[in-house]
Amino acid sequence: MNNGKLLVFSAPSGSGKTTIVRYLLDQKELHLDFSISATSREKRGEEVHGRDYYFLSNEEFQQKIKENAFVEYEEVYKDNFYGTLKSELERIWATGKHVIFDIDVIGGLKIKEQFPKQTLAIFVSPPSVEELERRLRYRQTESDEKIAMRLAKAEKEIAKAQNFDVILKNYDLEIAKTDAYKLVHDYLKMI
Repeated sequence: MNNGKLLVFSAPSGSGKTTIVRYLLDQKELHLDFSISATSREKRGEEVHGRDYYFLSNEEFQQKIKENAFVEYEEVYKDNFYGTLKSELERIWATGKHVIFDIDVIGGLKIKEQFPKQTLAIFVSPPSVEELERRLRYRQTESDEKIAMRLAKAEKEIAKAQNFDVILKNYDLEIAKTDAYKLVHDYLKMI
């Protein structure tokens, strides 16, 4: 693999990590490209294969596991697998860019474990579990049952925050974006 850097953004669903990652991708001077994860879950809303995720059937995902095609993968929810394809890192590094991830907590820690010297792992901390619930309900993309699952998972994920290099507090989105930019900019300047 190449010597490009890896920027991991992980957080419970609804913490704002996707908004922060999109903001950073718009900052062209950072030379970032988004690592598109593979998933076996169904598309939601306006999601597009190859842009938001690589949508694979459960069988296709299992075949990729057998082929050792993933840097990391996990069953995030029952029968919903997510993973990072090795080919995705190679694709981005071949363009001379750094890889930025919007990834679940366990996946983010697995990437940091595999590439400890190349990775800055950032945990995006929400103001509270109550605020997470409000944000998830505002999206109107999931059932009450799915929201309850996400909130239960969020509490476990928040407990793992101390395993990341940095905890980025997202109490105010504009401040969080500015703080994220500084963290990433400074890290990429390091040799």
